[in-house]
Amino acid sequence: MKYMLLINSAAAAEAATGGKEEVCADSYGDWVAYDKSVKDAGILVDAHSLADLTTATTVRIGPAGERTITDGPFAETREILGGYYVIDVPDLDVALDWAARCPGARRGGSVVVRPVAEFED
Repeated sequence: MKYMLLINSAAAAEAATGGKEEVCADSYGDWVAYDKSVKDAGILVDAHSLADLTTATTVRIGPAGERTITDGPFAETREILGGYYVIDVPDLDVALDWAARCPGARRGGSVVVRPVAEFED
């Protein structure tokens, strides 16, 4: 079954780096090792890191169909979506184990695990 691991980094860590998207030097090796372990296990379907939050744009459609485009998101939140992995593993317990190994689950971050919905043609 496919699961998406949504990696949320702590906004407080962002504030400490002046709002710049950067990986802590001491954690870069952790990410490289995690990437390698997911690939070596043969469970990686897809993965990407997202660009800096300041490059985001939000689209909303109003009740009359009007389109509103704003910079952002600018929600009051303590976590920022920083990237994702899609893995193919036998069950939720295995997906949770891989999420717990993810460096994004440390230093105030979190990893949300969601099954990927599969629809019949």
